[in-house]
Amino acid sequence: MILAHAAPHLVAHISTTATWLLQEAGAPQWDPISLWKQMGWVARAVVIILFIMSGWSFGVMIDRWMAFNAARKQSRSFAPAVAGALRDGKIDEAIRVAERNKRSHLAKVVTAGLMEFRAHQDSSDIPGETIEASKRALERTEAIVHAELKRGLGGLATIGSTAPFVGLFGTVMGILNAFRGISQEKATGLAAVAGGIAEALVTTAFGLLVAIPAVMMFNYLTGRVEAFDVEMDNSSSELIDYFLKRRGAVRR
Repeated sequence: MILAHAAPHLVAHISTTATWLLQEAGAPQWDPISLWKQMGWVARAVVIILFIMSGWSFGVMIDRWMAFNAARKQSRSFAPAVAGALRDGKIDEAIRVAERNKRSHLAKVVTAGLMEFRAHQDSSDIPGETIEASKRALERTEAIVHAELKRGLGGLATIGSTAPFVGLFGTVMGILNAFRGISQEKATGLAAVAGGIAEALVTTAFGLLVAIPAVMMFNYLTGRVEAFDVEMDNSSSELIDYFLKRRGAVRR
């Protein structure tokens, strides 16, 4: 009696399990190529956009990394050389040293001040207007070099802040596709929603993979730019002090 009573429930359970297994058998593959084939055109567009954003951000990272390393390396050799030339009063030699280190942020700033100073060094006296002119030349060059150092960082910040939302758009579309699969298949098994869930997960993950390195490198590179700004400000102040000392020496 017990077996006869349990038989219908057992048959129903086996039928349900078999149906679920059949749905599982029809589930899509999870390798990248299969996922790409299963994606809709919206999800593919999102992935392509994120791929372009990733390529752009890595290009900026590599470019700024190389530029900053070159600036740091040349500045380390430039600073003692130009300090020695100025100590001996050799303005032309200091300018030549600066021109040999064109990738140095310090050399670009110091060159502008030295050239402005040299334009008036043949006079018997160095008026205060010349010092002010040199100071303005230094400030203009600092602004130009600062803009050059920050080139591309704005785009990096934009990518870091927008990539998660681009991925979120793909996530929403993937969830909508999952519900559409349920509606079309008239079933709630994994096979009915796997394609939409795959789109949602892939676009979300890709958006985060693009955004996280971009944000981290933006903060790091911005910190280096701020350090370069401090170095340029210090060099400009030291050069103005040198001009003032030269002015006092000429007057005596």
